[in-house]
Amino acid sequence: MLAAYAARVSPDDPISALEVGERPDPEAPDGWVTVDVRASSLNHHDVWSLRGVGLTAEQTPMILGCDAAGVDPEGNEVIVHAVIGDPSAGRGDETFDPKRSLLSEKHQGTIAEKVTVPKRNLVAKPAELSFEEAACLPTAWLTAYKMLFSRSGLRPGDTVLVQGAGGGVATAAIALARAAGYRVWTTSRSEAKRTKALELGAHEVFESGARLPARVDAVMESVGEATLGHSLRSVRPGGRIVVCGATSGMTVPVELARVFFQQVEVVGSTMGNRIELEGLVSMLVATGLRPVIDTVLPLAEARKGFERMIGGDLFGKVVFA
Repeated sequence: MLAAYAARVSPDDPISALEVGERPDPEAPDGWVTVDVRASSLNHHDVWSLRGVGLTAEQTPMILGCDAAGVDPEGNEVIVHAVIGDPSAGRGDETFDPKRSLLSEKHQGTIAEKVTVPKRNLVAKPAELSFEEAACLPTAWLTAYKMLFSRSGLRPGDTVLVQGAGGGVATAAIALARAAGYRVWTTSRSEAKRTKALELGAHEVFESGARLPARVDAVMESVGEATLGHSLRSVRPGGRIVVCGATSGMTVPVELARVFFQQVEVVGSTMGNRIELEGLVSMLVATGLRPVIDTVLPLAEARKGFERMIGGDLFGKVVFA
């Protein structure tokens, strides 16, 4: 089968570690099923894997990709939940299982013609969503959903700052927050991305690092090193900063005095569980909200999608279909 995979790892030149070519068809062990993939989408996680973050050279070749929508062996249209974990080991939530992983870490990923996953990882795809739209949900959109509705403490009418408009998580957070009745502010270095954020539903946009007209109730933080200081300065006393990633770098000096004196909560958030994915799907059906797709490419041209993500010139998701 055709697949995009990490043939090796390369911290300094990730695209050189990517290959698009034939890989063996997957074999499903007991309790797992094989899904015919109709669409998959790209995440920063895939680029980090090529760099060797979370993926060692010994684990290659590894098919990349966490997200997919397709058809199961019974002919059902499904969305693949990317978290491979045991809910009972995480007190009912597989994202708290200490041994959890994502597809493309220990198990072959989704940017391929087929993928095998535990049967419990399949969520019904409603007819209202296309395969391309559904393939955007399991990582970036689910991460944003959990950040906003499980981890932030926000209520309708509150103000949320989304750092780094344009990325998959940030784009999802802007759209979901607006649909939920929050006042949405966002930042970007790019004037074009700020304009697109307004079109997507942001109430106000600002240059990265700009002083805001007021403190916000919570910050959705996926950028990390470049923006965390600004997030700490922007949140109100007693507010929350929800951190799901660090696309600009992992090592961040923190003004601890600001954290404890302002009683700011810094909350981690990783992916979302299967129940939250079902909730996200239901919300999209009920509201008519749909993922923002930057580019759709055939799987054979996956390299172009990776190059676009590494270059940073995108707004929304890169999808292979």
